[in-house]
Amino acid sequence: MLCTLGDLLLDVIVRLDGPIAEDTDTYGRTRVGAGGQAANVAAWTAALGHPARFIGKRARDPAGRLVADELRHRGVEVAGPEVEEATGTVVSIATPDGKRTMLTDRGVALAFYAEELDRAWLEGCERLHVPGYSFVTSPIREAALAAGRLAPRVSVDLSSTTAIAEAGLDVFRSVLAALAPDIVFANEDEAALVGEIEAKTVVVKRGARGCVVRSGREEREYPPQP
Repeated sequence: MLCTLGDLLLDVIVRLDGPIAEDTDTYGRTRVGAGGQAANVAAWTAALGHPARFIGKRARDPAGRLVADELRHRGVEVAGPEVEEATGTVVSIATPDGKRTMLTDRGVALAFYAEELDRAWLEGCERLHVPGYSFVTSPIREAALAAGRLAPRVSVDLSSTTAIAEAGLDVFRSVLAALAPDIVFANEDEAALVGEIEAKTVVVKRGARGCVVRSGREEREYPPQP
């Protein structure tokens, strides 16, 4: 069982056909569904045939019900406190040249308190995956640390240079050290910003150039999957 702790959001993905035209229409294709890095990792784990559980604070609004139902439909167990608040939304705008910009409102996800964490949600958990987004601010930061103490193994994705800057580099490094992950994922910019990473395995994602996996003194390159 892989457990993830973080955001379950409404993703609005806009793939533009051309540059944004100011003050008039810009055409493209739009998809709406469940998102948030913790939810995405859980969904991919289930898609690969392994049990997965998402843990996070959720809203009972229509968007919250929609994304939770989609995650369950994908074979993921959904756990965490549910409250009368607003579900967060991310509008991801992808341009024809492959670049993207994300407009993010994380909604109720950030208000996950450590005292709300139920130990039962981590029963059977062989690994906890924590996105760096869960480091950024309190109280979700303390919830992530509390969950990390209950899990036998932890992996972390550094997530975003903006998230690292928002948390503060020293705070981000401190939380990373406290979680003591054996696997860390990062893109090249995130890895450069954080500096030396203490982990058994470090995966550096390089977009269209694939990834580099560093384990001890060994380093291997892998091509991207189509």
